[in-house]
Amino acid sequence: MAEMEIQTYTGGVASTNAYLVKANGGHLAIDAPEGFWGYLKSNVETLLGLVLTHGHYDHIWDASKIIHQFGCPVYYHKADLVMFKNPDIMSGFGLPPGLINPVDVTHALGHDDSLSLSPWNFKVIHAPGHSPGSICFYEASQHILFGGDVLFAGSIGRTDFPGCSHDELIGHIKNKILTLPAKTVVYPGHGPSTSVEVEKNTNPFL
Repeated sequence: MAEMEIQTYTGGVASTNAYLVKANGGHLAIDAPEGFWGYLKSNVETLLGLVLTHGHYDHIWDASKIIHQFGCPVYYHKADLVMFKNPDIMSGFGLPPGLINPVDVTHALGHDDSLSLSPWNFKVIHAPGHSPGSICFYEASQHILFGGDVLFAGSIGRTDFPGCSHDELIGHIKNKILTLPAKTVVYPGHGPSTSVEVEKNTNPFL
């Protein structure tokens, strides 16, 4: 099998990462920070889907524009539905009301579900703690994990938002992420990529 082609876009006030994965017949986009819509318009003809790892505003900023532009299915976890439908719920964290449009999510995914876009088959890992609906996407043949804001290089997701739980996040990281093969590359929602092996051995939060 050929190696997965991944493009990284970083944008917005929180320097949020989005990813673009080449698949048969088009691309899969992962998260939607500010400016990603323009990047996709310039680099993609067919968008096969948009994955939203969770509902925090910096990850859904351009989602409604992307959906309108490409008419693609939108994958999410239902535990974060209130944030997709009402982004103003995050206005207490420095976000002006009315800045982000509601997101018309279409396909709810749960733990151990699969998202298949030939030739890739992503396993869904529900890992709440940073948000109730935080999900990661693991492609076993490539040893790649798109982790959202669950696990970072040398850090973990914030747990001071409503619906967060530090203990829950640590538990899910240890039981669901660090149990993946050591060579698994983690593409996080912020910062550089890392690996399960590196974080298991050196992350001070774990």
